[in-house]
Amino acid sequence: MLKNYLIIALRNIKRNKLRSLVHILGLSLGIAICLLIFNVVWHAYSFDKFHTDSERIFRINTVTEWEPGNLFQSSATNGPLGEVIDEEISLIENKGRLYTLYETMVVIPEQNKVIGRSNKVAFSDPGFFEIFQREWLSGNPERALLEPYSAVISEASLKKYFPGSNADDVLGKEILWVDAADSIYAQVQGVIMDYSENTDFFFTDFISFSTITKKEKEDWYGLHSWSNLNTASQLFVKISKNSSNSDLDEGLSLLAKKYLNEEDSQTKFISEPLSELHFSENYDDTTVSKTLLNGLIYIGIIILLLACLNFINLETALAINRAKEVGIRKTLGSDRGQLLLQFLTETFLFVLISTVFAVFLSDLIQIYFKEYLPANFKFSGISVLSIGFLAMNALLLTLLSGLYPAFFLSKYQPQRALKGEVIAQRGFSLGVFLRKNLSVLQFSASIAFIIMVMVLNSQLKHIHSQPLGFEKEAVLYTNLPFMGERSKRELLAERIRNERFVEGVSLSNNLVSSNSIWTSDAYVMVDSLEQQLNVHVMNVDSAFVSVNGIPMLAGRKSHHVANEILVNRNFLKAMGSPEPAEVLGQTIRFGGEPNIIIGVVENFNARNLKEEIMPMVLVYRPDYYYLLTAKISKQQNLAYAKQRLEAIVEEVFPYEASGFNFIDEVLEGFYEDDRKIQGVLGFAGAAAIIISILGLFGLSSFTIAQRTKEVSIRKVLGAGIVEIIALVSKQYVWLVLISFALAAYPAYYLSNIWLQQYAYRIEMPYLLFMAVGIGVLLLALLVVGFHSLGVANTNPAKVLKSE
Repeated sequence: MLKNYLIIALRNIKRNKLRSLVHILGLSLGIAICLLIFNVVWHAYSFDKFHTDSERIFRINTVTEWEPGNLFQSSATNGPLGEVIDEEISLIENKGRLYTLYETMVVIPEQNKVIGRSNKVAFSDPGFFEIFQREWLSGNPERALLEPYSAVISEASLKKYFPGSNADDVLGKEILWVDAADSIYAQVQGVIMDYSENTDFFFTDFISFSTITKKEKEDWYGLHSWSNLNTASQLFVKISKNSSNSDLDEGLSLLAKKYLNEEDSQTKFISEPLSELHFSENYDDTTVSKTLLNGLIYIGIIILLLACLNFINLETALAINRAKEVGIRKTLGSDRGQLLLQFLTETFLFVLISTVFAVFLSDLIQIYFKEYLPANFKFSGISVLSIGFLAMNALLLTLLSGLYPAFFLSKYQPQRALKGEVIAQRGFSLGVFLRKNLSVLQFSASIAFIIMVMVLNSQLKHIHSQPLGFEKEAVLYTNLPFMGERSKRELLAERIRNERFVEGVSLSNNLVSSNSIWTSDAYVMVDSLEQQLNVHVMNVDSAFVSVNGIPMLAGRKSHHVANEILVNRNFLKAMGSPEPAEVLGQTIRFGGEPNIIIGVVENFNARNLKEEIMPMVLVYRPDYYYLLTAKISKQQNLAYAKQRLEAIVEEVFPYEASGFNFIDEVLEGFYEDDRKIQGVLGFAGAAAIIISILGLFGLSSFTIAQRTKEVSIRKVLGAGIVEIIALVSKQYVWLVLISFALAAYPAYYLSNIWLQQYAYRIEMPYLLFMAVGIGVLLLALLVVGFHSLGVANTNPAKVLKSE
């Protein structure tokens, strides 16, 4: 019986080629998009799921209310918290401390070999490996990180540091890690396997946590007091089986009240499940937004539903053509259940063919969006995961798309069907209602997507047209060793300054505009009262202002004196809007020391344009410089300049791999996520409009074919081609207008939410709404007009010869 059903289904697919093409194209597109989104979402949620008892592992976060109503949550923890947490909270089974290092130079003293800088080095204690268990290739897991100056490396580091050596051979070998001019010699006490699963713990070198105390470096690493918070300091705990995170949070609340003083009364500790690590602060800035993932899920569902609506709409519209088939089958003894199974089999065959096409299509989509996807994301449409999803999806789509048309077709009465009559309808008809309104829903989704894309595009254009307050063209920068030798930095700056094509060189620990920020409190006298200001602090040299082309309003640049500072126009505004010249020589209290204002600069956007410009203080702290910025002559070939400057850096810092980059590339990166959203929405809008037009194409073909005789009679009675096209197209004009009315508010609401992120934003472009509506209307009329023109040009005599 099933074989017969499949044969009949194949014959119907071959017989109705247009209908089949519309169904397969629409469903293939929807399935392909959903398959790719499913893999992306699954990949994002797969991180660190493999750890034993992962549901009982938590990272401790610190939440501070820095001003009423404004909370700041950080993965950082105070140093002393890691010492007492397991003593104060009994439900903690294990604790693990991690202190991450940045740009650490690795040297193998025995071989006199410099490996280079690494971001995969961290201090950790034995408890860290009790929580996050590893396979040990050599060494004692319980004692490897117990003593100071001991270290554990992964298999990747073993192959890199000691090529050709076995894990047992390197025990006792010495490695030198140079962190911010601090040399740490440690002996290898263990070698572990690297994780093969998806994880955010990518560290390969682990130095014993006790080394910090032994070297009396608690102050340096910011672990000395309850009031100090350092984002490098991380604390993980594993709780007992019968406990919950709410119990842990309760214990953390009591602990905060006990140890934090009155000044820190707005600070508390909370637990963050390990499963959330990939969606908050991880270690290599690959954080994934849950909002973006949820948006992708909604987009996938919407696109797939549009394809299903196409199927339902067209199948119910074509039902009259199959009335006699149903009548004959019922007359020959088929019951309704058999007919339902026949029509569902036909639907399943459509879904199956579409699924096969979707596998190839999803691979093409993945290639197109490759730069949008995570770097370690690997996609395969024929993996076990993908095949499982496609199988479940095929079953769901068959039921979702096929049930209503199957019920609709199988209920025809044989005596009416064989006479060419369809079931008589009295009052409300669900079938008629669906056929009139499913297309409205499709076009509504399409119009909403397109409007949002246009709004995003307008906002991004607006952002790029805004003056930033500094020069961004032909400005390059490079990273230098943090806390490296000051003399070598200044030597490098001098050598670059002497190049004929270089107009200026600046040393700082801030780019003129970046995503990083240092904020602090400054105290200034206003009307005999000391006023506290929250300020943006930038640590720069005297050349910073001229190299970046920032206008000076009054005063002079710094002469490399520690207590001389520059402020911006918004600093004056916060003081009460005095004139720039009036504040020169005024003393403010900053960093616990008196500082003299020697100059005022114009406001410039030191952050992205989603934020207002803060009151700003430019200070001189040369020991902390790690960035060099060079202004290149606009007549110079930039590629050559970049190559030449990198060669000079390599001469001065032979073991540094950092090259030069352009400032304008940093600025572009501010809005990378927004461009990705724009690209995804644009693709979703294009897919939605394609599916909608496919549905309209198939539906209009059918409805116009049903009105062929009517059109011929009208032509005989004198109707012209334009009148006939207008007659047929009228109902579709109303369809698009209703769709636009339904789409306008959701598009406005969602676009407005997105625009609120920007301090510098456009007014809502209502004319764009109208333009999108008109564009979709013209596209729909073009499709309908194409069919109408064919019927309008048909000779009436050929159509009416049998009448």
